[in-house]
Amino acid sequence: MGVLMSKKQQVEKVQKCSVVVSAFKDSLKDRAAPVAAAETEEVIAENGDGSTDGSHQANKEHTEQKDKDSKPGSLPNQQASAPPREEHKANQEAWGRLRDGKGVEPEDLKKAHQLTPPTFVRPKREVNDDQPVDVPLGQREQPINDEICEVCEVWTADDLFPCRTCTRVFHDGCLREMGYLSTEALQEMRETAHTTSGWSCYYCDNVNLLLTEEEMYSLIETFKRCKIIPESCLVSDELLQYRHFVTKQLFERDLTDEEEEEVLAQFAALDPDKKGQIEWSDFLYHESLSVLQKFRTENSLVKIITAKERDRARAVFQSIDQDKDGIITAGEARKAQTSWFHKINKESQSCSVSISHVGPISESSPASSGSERSRDKAMENDNRPVTWDNFLRKSAIYILAARPNSSAMHIRLPL
Repeated sequence: MGVLMSKKQQVEKVQKCSVVVSAFKDSLKDRAAPVAAAETEEVIAENGDGSTDGSHQANKEHTEQKDKDSKPGSLPNQQASAPPREEHKANQEAWGRLRDGKGVEPEDLKKAHQLTPPTFVRPKREVNDDQPVDVPLGQREQPINDEICEVCEVWTADDLFPCRTCTRVFHDGCLREMGYLSTEALQEMRETAHTTSGWSCYYCDNVNLLLTEEEMYSLIETFKRCKIIPESCLVSDELLQYRHFVTKQLFERDLTDEEEEEVLAQFAALDPDKKGQIEWSDFLYHESLSVLQKFRTENSLVKIITAKERDRARAVFQSIDQDKDGIITAGEARKAQTSWFHKINKESQSCSVSISHVGPISESSPASSGSERSRDKAMENDNRPVTWDNFLRKSAIYILAARPNSSAMHIRLPL
């Protein structure tokens, strides 16, 4: 009997141990739950959108990756999910800079005494934007440049470099510290700011800042649908593919042969150095100007033009209007519109020359192909009368397109 009781006690003891082990496992499960929840909250915080779907997927990837790393022979550099996530994050940051109109984030510059870049505010459409604007021809406005640097608000007379488009002035050291201009761009600014061709500051050079938030959002969505990678160069095939997609979306048709030729001609105009690719900024400026041309009225574009640009337009019109009757021909107006893109040779520039830097388009220009030269010659014979007001409205988009410092032609006259 004693032996039987001993076996019974042993059975009871084993059962008690099983209960203890089960309870221990349950307690581990309870402890794992908050840890998983904490990881989920961390992923949501990284996403910034509070979406549980994205956080669940991130947790799943994180768990699978842990399992892979725990296997014998696995190395840290074998984490296949890391590069795509980093690339996605970089793209998101690039889209954010595009929406905000920024160039380079301060932390990316890695400078010890980095000045804070300005906050850009996109314009808003006003009720009276489309109303005609009275810009008299007879009286030049001759705006006066600011007296202090836009960045540091200090006056140092001759050390200040003016913008050719607005009245802002800058120290070259302030621009360098702010990080908005590369070393090459700074050198170009020093060489051209006091010449007849002039230099556009980072506000005026970036014509993308003329778009409203709604227009910018629509443009970004188009870029994303076309798989355009932000801040990357484009080759001719990519530009053609992009144009085909946009035409299909807007007009539900394919590009015609003539339109394909125009796209390739525009590519050449955006690639004046024949590199075989166009810079991201040039592509962005071209698309931004296309949005303005499509969705803004001519009157609203005239309102964007600055006093300096109006004075240049007056000088061009008056130089054509030899008999001073306030009327020129359509052929002369077209020639003037193409002249906004003329880049004066730096060796021939002088600080004492007139503010107007426009002139006939160069034979070596990307827009001067044989067929276009013959077309332009035919247009010169167009004797329809054009008044000053009409000339300014028709020229507004080309005046805006001449703002960037790039040698690329950001908008062309239609075929």
